[in-house]
Amino acid sequence: MKIQLLLLATLLLAGCGTVQTVVRGDDVAVKSLKEQKSYCGAVPRIYSGVTYDFCSLNAPLGTGLDPQNHTFAPAIVLIDVVISGAFDTLLLPYTIYRQQADGSIVIN
Repeated sequence: MKIQLLLLATLLLAGCGTVQTVVRGDDVAVKSLKEQKSYCGAVPRIYSGVTYDFCSLNAPLGTGLDPQNHTFAPAIVLIDVVISGAFDTLLLPYTIYRQQADGSIVIN
């Protein structure tokens, strides 16, 4: 049971929106959202993890997937929204500075 929880925590942090947008370079977030064909044009740096997660949800359904076949993917992203929201709040002074200095992360 402990191994499964550790694995779940590792997977959530690896795909965490805050990690994708704050810790890693802008090009990683841009590449990921372009691969998902998200409709978002830019991600503001303030609460960027939450925005990144919603941009992931705002992408077309992958090829060969049935829209009537509900998976746990949206639920996992919604759990990540809560985790990203907490991390984004902790990093708020830094992201406000980065927003002023660098502007939003432009996707398109």
